[in-house]
Amino acid sequence: MRFYISTLGCPKNVVDSESIHRELESRGLTPVFRPEQADVLIVNTCGFIAAARGESLQALRDLARRKRADQRLIAAGCMAELYGEEIRQKVPEIDALVGTRHLDEIVAIAGHSAQRTSMCQASVPQTIRRHTAYLKIADGCSASCAFCVIPQIKGPYYSRPVEQLRQEASALASQGVKEIVIVAQDITFYGCEGGERDVLPDLLVELADAAPEVAWWRLMYAYPGRVSKRLIHLMAEHPRICHYLDLPLQHAHPDVLRRMRRPSNVQATRDLIAELRRVMPDIALRTTFIVGYPGETEEEFQTLLDFMREIEFDRAGVFAYSREEGTPAAALEGQVPTKVKKERVERAMLAQREISLRRHQSLVGKVLSALIEGEGHTLSPIDHRRHRSKQSSERLLVGRSYRDAPEIDGLVLCRGDGRPGDLIPVKITEALPYDLAGEVVKENVSRTGAKAR
Repeated sequence: MRFYISTLGCPKNVVDSESIHRELESRGLTPVFRPEQADVLIVNTCGFIAAARGESLQALRDLARRKRADQRLIAAGCMAELYGEEIRQKVPEIDALVGTRHLDEIVAIAGHSAQRTSMCQASVPQTIRRHTAYLKIADGCSASCAFCVIPQIKGPYYSRPVEQLRQEASALASQGVKEIVIVAQDITFYGCEGGERDVLPDLLVELADAAPEVAWWRLMYAYPGRVSKRLIHLMAEHPRICHYLDLPLQHAHPDVLRRMRRPSNVQATRDLIAELRRVMPDIALRTTFIVGYPGETEEEFQTLLDFMREIEFDRAGVFAYSREEGTPAAALEGQVPTKVKKERVERAMLAQREISLRRHQSLVGKVLSALIEGEGHTLSPIDHRRHRSKQSSERLLVGRSYRDAPEIDGLVLCRGDGRPGDLIPVKITEALPYDLAGEVVKENVSRTGAKAR
């Protein structure tokens, strides 16, 4: 009995897919990496915004079009939770819908298929060892942001037990994982639904203690108002917690933030960022912004641009507002035309590109530890503009520094020796808007990953 999983959406969906994968394997099912080899096809969908739902529907249609009579197609995850009827109508070939709150049902569905499907010998590729993993410390969301459907999809926030998280972290370390990315809808709310406050620092100490082999602990999706001084100083003092923080701010004009039902004290955000950079001068900060929110004027958008240039985030994602049925924002007056939203995204991303390049240029000449993820033969990022006509290729290592979250940030491309999973020092020789280029420092090359920075 064989299964295939396609994952769409955010890293939290990746965690869910990995959990499904482990559970199915523990029941004797075999993972495969091509849909035609599988008996059970699973698409872990994303339902966050209309574009994500369209991508999920397309993935389901593609599999449905090629599905054999003896295969079962399961639509799972966020879109299946909230938009199941739409999936049924647009992809009638699916065999089951499993929402985010009932993912354990996939095991029963696959098991039923196993009873009526004979075992078939096949050549299955070995799972590629990955050196980065996500650890979801909580699920659901209890916030009331006016634009977001996540509370409807996931339900209220609930924190996972500390001991369970310790066991998972230890298991990941035993598999050779060098970097664990802590995720949730809001990691700083961990434990707060039970009346506690500022629990995240204690959890991080527990996890790091449970998995001492893990070199990097990375924090994603922190609510700015709950980033405490305890957390800041723990990040600064703990040698394995990356000086990296993702702070989704959504906007920088107080009136827009109020319409979003987000914290509107922009000065408090400025003060927090100043404190983070005072305590950790080398910290890399990422954020996300929404432009074209209902009622957003050109003046309000310009305030956002000015804020971006003032703060100079190392990374920023900019997204056009998506009008989601059932959210308070969908009923607001002053919906911004699509053309205007697209133009504002382009202007904001152009501003961020210039900022990111300046931030990267300040790193030239410095040595950063890079977690090597692979290699390839390609045109040198350093020489391709000057030697395009020669089309010469060379071997390059591909990795990430502590400043780069997997899949969403940039890469460190470098010449030198190394293997996937190595944490090695790289001297930065060139800065690009999104990536860095450099040379491996041959002295004191570490394969233990003892340092986070």
